[in-house]
Amino acid sequence: MIFDEIDEQLIALLQEDSKQTNKELSNKLNLSVTAVYERIKKLEREGVIAKYVALIEKKKVGKAFVTFCSIKLLQHSKDYVMQFEREVTKLNEVLECYHISGDYDYLLKVLVSDMDEFREFMVKKLTTISHIGSTHSAFMINEVKHTTAIKV
Repeated sequence: MIFDEIDEQLIALLQEDSKQTNKELSNKLNLSVTAVYERIKKLEREGVIAKYVALIEKKKVGKAFVTFCSIKLLQHSKDYVMQFEREVTKLNEVLECYHISGDYDYLLKVLVSDMDEFREFMVKKLTTISHIGSTHSAFMINEVKHTTAIKV
């Protein structure tokens, strides 16, 4: 999809703070409130804006222990892949799951409170999923960059 300069600015402003009113946005973009409203509705209709969410500060809710788990399946068959993907999406601790190329099949971003909770997650949840051949975990030392904004 091709965006004009105003759409790009509008998308950037909404990603910065989606609670801005149409009036605030219209002042920043030098457009009428109606024009801003119509542009937002078009972006929603076309699926560019998928949804609006509240971003939660991990430390404030006691979930600042971030782990990246690499998963290798026993076999890379359709059945194993489909079953793993079905099961992993049910795990609340898994924020993100990517099917990747390379030595491992999947990369998970896991969020828990501490090492004890991570161990509990591994032993009682993740490793109970069938067809996992091996796992490798790396723990976050420091969050250097974290953004949800996509530059268009």
